Amino acid sequence: MRDKAATLDFYVNKLSFDLAGADDYPYYLMLRKDEIEIHFFEFKALDPLENAGQVYIRTDDIEALYATFLANSVGIHPNGGLEVKPWWQKEFSILDPDNNLLTFGQSV
Repeated sequence: MRDKAATLDFYVNKLSFDLAGADDYPYYLMLRKDEIEIHFFEFKALDPLENAGQVYIRTDDIEALYATFLANSVGIHPNGGLEVKPWWQKEFSILDPDNNLLTFGQSV
């Protein structure tokens, strides 16, 4: 993450994550949603256009998650709309403020 406040705002207010733990580390951020926990470290020199960071998150109700993200005005990746892939996963993808790719998937 380049900006802790921006990352925190996006994940909490758009994706409904919560802080994981009460400790506030100046250059580190831990977030949790259900059984998912994601940790971020500060990297101010990160060039978002060159960021290859990605996470795959499995869910058991992808339709509801997708609808929630749309209702929260979360931008869906232009090449990552909700669809069934050839590998039998229904998936969609988003980008966070630092261009980390988050793909959400459910087995079909």
